[in-house]
Amino acid sequence: MTKRIRVIYPVWVPEETLAEDIAIQIPKELIRPEYEVDFACTRSGATMVDSHYEVLLMDMFVLEAGLRAAADGVDAICINTVSDSGVAALRSRLSIPVIGPGLTSFHTACMLGRKFSIITVWDRWKILYEKGLNEYRLWDHVASIRSTDTGPDPQKLLAGKEDDVFPKLEKEARLAIEEDGADVIVLGSTTMHRSHRYLQERLPVPVINPGLIAHKLCEMFLELGLCHSKNAYAEPLQPNDELLFTTLGNVGKD
Repeated sequence: MTKRIRVIYPVWVPEETLAEDIAIQIPKELIRPEYEVDFACTRSGATMVDSHYEVLLMDMFVLEAGLRAAADGVDAICINTVSDSGVAALRSRLSIPVIGPGLTSFHTACMLGRKFSIITVWDRWKILYEKGLNEYRLWDHVASIRSTDTGPDPQKLLAGKEDDVFPKLEKEARLAIEEDGADVIVLGSTTMHRSHRYLQERLPVPVINPGLIAHKLCEMFLELGLCHSKNAYAEPLQPNDELLFTTLGNVGKD
């Protein structure tokens, strides 16, 4: 029987950008035949994710999108952001696997080396990693967080920026390895997946592509019948999904 996995983008993405990104983010040959993967974005919410204010907006709309995915009958959910926005809330509400690329990638990095560095494209995104590293208590395994500070483009992601951004990412990654002591490099955003092969071919350490790692873990959880513990993510005693659907359902671009 086919299992359905939904990948949720934590911000609204233009349809043409979404379609182009879907085609390459998870290569078809890496999706097992018994799985069907579909992609969706939030109705609205955050845009640049440049502040704690935007982080809260992102969490709210990801939660709503995740609840809609569960209502659609999917078997598992991957949240397409290293910030793991909405993951804890969705795990509390749902009893299907909900996977966050941050938690997944950081722990995978710990299995591959003693210290890892996160490489990102914007200084303002560092709050997202700090939030996760605090929650997961992983600072002892972090060599550094480095940024090219070239800024994100929520409309085109990294498309068309390869010649400019990729060498800058390589430079920061090499500094993380040579100066900070990183054994593993973690890409700081699922939107940076276009740079993965470029960096992996040039760097002497493993480079983790968060979105792909999250997807493969999702497959494994489904195959092994694993799901998050309700001891850790307790069910709400008085869930009110309709409040979210009513409040956020009429907001957005679709």
